[in-house]
Parts: sequence; structure tokens; C-alpha cells
Amino acid sequence: MKLVIINYGAGNIKSIQFAFKRLRVDAILSDNPEEILAADKIIFPGVGEASSAMAMLQEAGLDKLIPKLKQPVLGICLGMQLLCEFTEEGNTKGLGVFKTVVKRFEDSVKVPQMGWNVIKDLKSNLFKGIKEKEYMYLVHSYYAEHCPETISTTDYGINYASALQHKNFYGVQFHPEKSSLAGEQLLKNFLEL
Repeated sequence: MKLVIINYGAGNIKSIQFAFKRLRVDAILSDNPEEILAADKIIFPGVGEASSAMAMLQEAGLDKLIPKLKQPVLGICLGMQLLCEFTEEGNTKGLGVFKTVVKRFEDSVKVPQMGWNVIKDLKSNLFKGIKEKEYMYLVHSYYAEHCPETISTTDYGINYASALQHKNFYGVQFHPEKSSLAGEQLLKNFLEL
């Protein structure tokens, strides 16, 4: 299986690569459009600030490529948020795959949300073998609003979409690569989609 992690300068991609190595899959880091198009599965990671991450995608021409991908794509954290239509972070227009917007948490909660929290209302083969109210590891100041594409929710001051799916695109707000056995199961499920 050819697994590509999109390497565009916004992500702690080494920990994702190690997580797949534990599943005996060698993930290739690449920003090469041909290599990305030839992959069986694609990881779209992201850590950092949305507008600068989007600028890096545009510079590499990946902002046009990613929404057209036909194979399974998993957006993680900022990667998921960039697949949405818009994020309040830096007033950034997203890639428009998921028909929702990303907003900042209110100051009534500690921002960023950092640590373990539960995911629930699970709907998708991505969560096969993962129980309702399983704990996943999160670090984020912005959240995706609910939409028909929501496949898991989390409570943090409000109830928000912690995972999304549209056709071959999946997005998770949490970090499966840092979420112990449940996160490993989710990555394994993604590989089997």
C-alpha cells in the first residue's frame, strides 16, 4: 500500500509517520503532486496557524489538488479545519470539502483545549472497534461547527464536530497518533477503508 503524508511545512508529521510504522506501514512524506495522486491513501496533517498553512498549500499548488483527490484522505487537526469552507483563524478561506465553518472557542473555557476528551455519536467505518465515549487526545483553539457531515461530537463548553466525512474525505480534530490504542485502531481502520 502506498500511503502519503502531505508534507507542506505545517505539521508534526514525524509522530504520524511513527504511528504508521507501528502498524507496519511505511508512509512517504511528499509535496509532489504526482506522488500524491499515485497514493492509495493520503494523510493531510496540520499543526500551527491556518492562514500561514493555507499560504504554504497555495505556494505548492496543493490547494487546487487536495479537493480533487479520489482516494481516501484523512485530515488531522488543522488539516481537518482547512478542509472546511472557512476558519475564523486568520479569517482564512478553506478548501471547501466539508460544508461547515471553524470558530474560536469562547473565553468561558480554557483555550486551547489541551488533553484527553471523549468522542461520541460515532457514525462511520472509521470508528469500527472504537467504543462510544472513547478518549482521544486534542490540542486546539478552534472547532468545526456541526453539519450533516459530522461523524463524531465532543463537548468542550459547547458540543462541536470532532470528526467529519464527505465521500472519500475524513477529518478528525483529535490526534489519533497521540491517542493510544483507540487512535491506533482509527489509523488501522483508515488503512482498511
